[in-house]
Amino acid sequence: MKRNLGIRSIDEGEFGGKRVLLRVDINSPIDRKTGKIVNDNRIRKSVPTIKDLTDMGARLTLIAHQGDTTDYSSLISLSEHADRLAALLGKPVHFIEDVAGPAAVESIKSLKNGEVLLLDNLRYLTEEVSTFEDCVNLTPDEMGSVYLVRRLAPLFDFYVNDAFSAAHRSSPSMVGFQKHLPSYGGRLLLAELAALHAITKNPRRPCMFMLGGSRAGDAFGMIRKVLDEKAADCILTSGLVGHIFMMADGICLGEPSEKLIIDKGYGKFIENAKEYLKKNREIIRYPRDVAYRLDNIRAEAALDDLPVDRLLFDIGARTIAEYIKVVKDARTVFINGPAGVYEEDISSEGTMALWKAVERSGAYTVAGGGDTVTSFTKFTDPGKIDYISTAGGALIRYLSGAELPLLTALREEM
Repeated sequence: MKRNLGIRSIDEGEFGGKRVLLRVDINSPIDRKTGKIVNDNRIRKSVPTIKDLTDMGARLTLIAHQGDTTDYSSLISLSEHADRLAALLGKPVHFIEDVAGPAAVESIKSLKNGEVLLLDNLRYLTEEVSTFEDCVNLTPDEMGSVYLVRRLAPLFDFYVNDAFSAAHRSSPSMVGFQKHLPSYGGRLLLAELAALHAITKNPRRPCMFMLGGSRAGDAFGMIRKVLDEKAADCILTSGLVGHIFMMADGICLGEPSEKLIIDKGYGKFIENAKEYLKKNREIIRYPRDVAYRLDNIRAEAALDDLPVDRLLFDIGARTIAEYIKVVKDARTVFINGPAGVYEEDISSEGTMALWKAVERSGAYTVAGGGDTVTSFTKFTDPGKIDYISTAGGALIRYLSGAELPLLTALREEM
């Protein structure tokens, strides 16, 4: 029987005494100087699935990646990850410096009921790096013959995937095992899907999206689908996202701010913003005043008196007040991206005020994106958010309506 948005839950499996291969995403930020983990949020989020499977008596092997060829300084061994998992689980996590070779195979075979083994970094295999995926572009069927799947699949009874944050990747570890093993979704994977389903398919109204930050491509990747499906009653924009909508509406931001948008390659979204405003002006809001630096202090200006020689770095007091009122009335809030340059006190007032308003609201709240979570943690209690997504690219692709290879593979598995 299929449940949970078409994916089987581990509650539907009989894992006692069985060998289970669990794909997690514990890819963590690494200090470039020390090579140590600086944030273990994803490791912590993986614990419930690991604990439940071992409590069921599974002989559990974990596979995961860390870093990539495009992030070489983070391409390190998973030995510290194993130590952190062991501390969180309160039980040993065996670790071996091998991914799918003879030593790994022997360790997998020697596991006893309830024991956990973490194999080393998947990205040590060429077929697991993003450049291989992009260049070779294998189908899930073709992945059955790659080294990783060929070596590991025959050793296991079940495959479980709990790596929603890597769901947009079509790598062997993500989509290659489903054709060979009965497959299930882990606790985190299904929790992510449930949270995103709640804000897109049947949100409590009014439903508000707060889209800001410096990664405007993420916001414009999802806005069309949100509007087409009428998922949002209001979209509050800020950061570079708001600036693009202002430019689309004929507002001159000045050379510094407009150059920043063009240099980042976001000028292409101006025409999209014009289209969205033409059809959905009552839903989309952009800032009505802005903040900038003047003689090293914070200054603010209305749209008819913008300092065109200054870089705009935050929303102003009028916009803050208007946005807070919308937040107060909302029953569902999705936040992605801070309102300004939150790292500096002079440009953080908008972000701090909005996040405190979200914290006080009685709405169902979902947050996504690294800067969103980091800024929320800086100014208020992230525990007040109903759900914080571990995903970046997968989150944006899901909200934009694009296919996620992992979800397709899990739904089509045998």
